[in-house]
Amino acid sequence: PHVDKDSREHFEMRIHKRLIDIVDPNAKTIDSLQRLELPAGVDIEIKIQNA
Repeated sequence: PHVDKDSREHFEMRIHKRLIDIVDPNAKTIDSLQRLELPAGVDIEIKIQNA
C-alpha cells in the first residue's frame, strides 16, 4: 500500500549555541556586531552589560 514509503522527506531542527564574551568593547566593535549580515534562519542576541 505504501510504495514510496522510503522516499519520504525527513526534517529536523538543530540548535547550536555559542557565547562570545568581549571584554571592554568599544563603539566600533558594538556597531560591527549589530550590522552583521546573517543567513536566513540564523539569529543572534547581543547583550550589553556595564561591569
